Amino acid sequence: MSAAARRRRGLLLLALALVAGGLAASQVSGRVGEVERQVGRPVPVVVARQDITPDTALDAKQLRTLLVVTEVPQRFAAPDSVAAVEDLAGRRTAVPIAAGSQLTLGQLSGGEERQGAPVAGPRRGERAVEVAVAGGDALGEAGSPGARVDVLVSTEPREGPGRTLLALENVELLGLQAGGPGGAGAGGGSADGAASRASATATLRVTLRQAVYLTAAQNFAREVRLLARPPGDRRRGGRQAFSAAGL
Repeated sequence: MSAAARRRRGLLLLALALVAGGLAASQVSGRVGEVERQVGRPVPVVVARQDITPDTALDAKQLRTLLVVTEVPQRFAAPDSVAAVEDLAGRRTAVPIAAGSQLTLGQLSGGEERQGAPVAGPRRGERAVEVAVAGGDALGEAGSPGARVDVLVSTEPREGPGRTLLALENVELLGLQAGGPGGAGAGGGSADGAASRASATATLRVTLRQAVYLTAAQNFAREVRLLARPPGDRRRGGRQAFSAAGL
């Protein structure tokens, strides 16, 4: 085979390899896009490098030793997960945390969570969000600043039966004011969504992701309701949802 023929053959093989590589890359990109549509894009979460015992101080010296940031699909990130190690400086663990598990705000204490104690404003990585809630009167004394609550969201039965889900757990209540938006009582407002059925306005300490979720629930869900937790109760109920068809 002549040198010219060898060069032509080499160029042809190179071209075929480039085409094959391009097709493979396109298939991989399409598959990645399909997976991301199903489970969401990767988001950063803080996980434990090792087992952490309750009442462990997360001071600046221990943060990088005990914790690390990794990425998980958005669907598998806990609603109250933490995105940056630095956001946990000065907190303490309230429950045992197993190595490899995500750290959530519900697993932590910051020194001012005792019910009735002075409540500090949001720390780094946190937000204070106002939510119009139904059944606020039922909270009674359990609705004082510093209390811990679970958040239930009931959706509109637009496509299929409506459902009620345990949306957030062990969230800190910063304040509770009787009356819905604009001081209206239950059902007194003309607004659409959860605000139209609200009897109180709650201010909650949440992560940014939770704040966006609650704002969406406020606008598009039928009702948002709080359940007070007994002091010291940090047990997690997990994902729970019930629809009208299941009653």
